[in-house]
Amino acid sequence: MSIRFTTKAQRGMAALIVAAGLALGVAGCGGGGDDGKSPEQSVSASKGDGSNPSAQEGPTDEVQVELKGPDGLLLQVTSVGRDAGGFVTVNGVLKNESDKTLTLPAQLSGNETEVIRNGQSLGGATLVDSKSKKRYYVLRDTEGRPLTTTGISRVKSGETVPVFMQFPSPPNETTEVTFQLPMFATGDITISG
Repeated sequence: MSIRFTTKAQRGMAALIVAAGLALGVAGCGGGGDDGKSPEQSVSASKGDGSNPSAQEGPTDEVQVELKGPDGLLLQVTSVGRDAGGFVTVNGVLKNESDKTLTLPAQLSGNETEVIRNGQSLGGATLVDSKSKKRYYVLRDTEGRPLTTTGISRVKSGETVPVFMQFPSPPNETTEVTFQLPMFATGDITISG
């Protein structure tokens, strides 16, 4: 009986120490104190001077290629980068150069049932590697959702919407590919990285 009681007491003491440690850790992370820095001063270094933006930071202003679409839509590809994870991210902006609000055509989502089921997207985009004679489609997650900008159904006159698309990476020696989006002109782009 005494060994059982001692074991329970030791477990209880260990649990109490762990709980106290967690409580102190949470209190230390609370940030209730004033360290003299305003929110603007404690921004991450990635917004600093001249760092290359990652796929998550969005497109730059330099346009690699412009692709004309229907009714005054224009897609400007601003960066195409090879990421360490084995994929290529295409960043750009979708512009409405017409004088009216445009509804995006359903064809931009492509024709795969699983992608269409997940709503409006740019899932119909492809990269074509003519040297290897391969076509790369937009990546999908485990639930079939395309790894691209989704949920854009309308673009107002003069509006600019940042967009991205992720593809499997062609071989490292492939740096030139053709970008295709249904109903848009095609264009050659250069993969960096």
